[in-house]
Amino acid sequence: MPPVAPMLAKAADSLPDGEGWQFEPKWDGFRCIVFRDGGEIELGSRNERPLTRYFPELAAALLRELPDRCVVDGEVVVATAGGLDFDALQQRIHPAESRVNKLAAETPASFVAFDLLALDDHDLMAAPLAERRRRLEEALAGARPPLHLTPVTTDRSVAEDWFVRFEGAGLDGVMAKDLAAVYVPDKRTQIKVKHKRTADCVVAGYRVHKSGDGIGSLLLGLYDDSGDLHHMGVATSFSAARRKELLAEVAPYEADALAGHPWRDWGGAGADSSRMPGAPNRWNATKDMSWTALRPELVAEVAYEHVQSGRFRHATRLLRFRPDRDPRSCTFAQLEEVAPYELHRIFGI
Repeated sequence: MPPVAPMLAKAADSLPDGEGWQFEPKWDGFRCIVFRDGGEIELGSRNERPLTRYFPELAAALLRELPDRCVVDGEVVVATAGGLDFDALQQRIHPAESRVNKLAAETPASFVAFDLLALDDHDLMAAPLAERRRRLEEALAGARPPLHLTPVTTDRSVAEDWFVRFEGAGLDGVMAKDLAAVYVPDKRTQIKVKHKRTADCVVAGYRVHKSGDGIGSLLLGLYDDSGDLHHMGVATSFSAARRKELLAEVAPYEADALAGHPWRDWGGAGADSSRMPGAPNRWNATKDMSWTALRPELVAEVAYEHVQSGRFRHATRLLRFRPDRDPRSCTFAQLEEVAPYELHRIFGI
């Protein structure tokens, strides 16, 4: 019975060597465990909260396609001809039922299954992954879209090819799972290898840490060909000592920062304000999203995974400040572009 905390993964720099590993694409969506018992179905999130009401079209399809009684682990995604669209997926979480139904028709979701926790009267969490995968393939043999079975391989060279080739479709990287491992909820016993690159960005502001002690995140920007500075995301995860150091390091750029600042009016932005530094947090309306402007003169080198819809998909990691760089040289041209991978074989689009 729900809720069940999903099995998690720890980050690694490379895929493991040796035998006994199953490799899968790392899907960039909402982790979801689906519980189906006859005419009842529930979609549970990574945080063990129900997602069912936000994806009515998916719940109906999974009732049609899944075995009568089962628990399946997977990922909710929005797949388009250009790849996975995480921004569209985020928009699906909305309090208004009318909006939920409208988006269900406009940007329907898919479910990619990659593990089987229970089938009929059998609890499979104590079974090895090899058996769970075999049972999953059998259970979903006749499944139709929007239910899909993730591709897997035991060939490391194939997984390395996926790591490069799938990226343009918006996938996060590659997962490595021990074929002999049992399913352990809320434990990081799997391995994930994600894309990492560096970029030089303009530091145009910051937010104070939730403790009120030092900097919690740096706001990053890149210039386009027209000379406009776009908000790309944030650099975060600083130690307590580093938060205080950063506050002192950026202090020289605070004076008169709002005078002519390219983001000075963003606090009152309209429809696209959710992409801007001062906008309310989509997942936590009470979270303080206020920010302090800095003159856009400081450059930081950050490590990032990939760019989606013109922004860093995840928070970046600060590597160092670059006083040798001209902020105006921090443009989109430095970002590595990867040709989209054709998703037709999986999603038929």
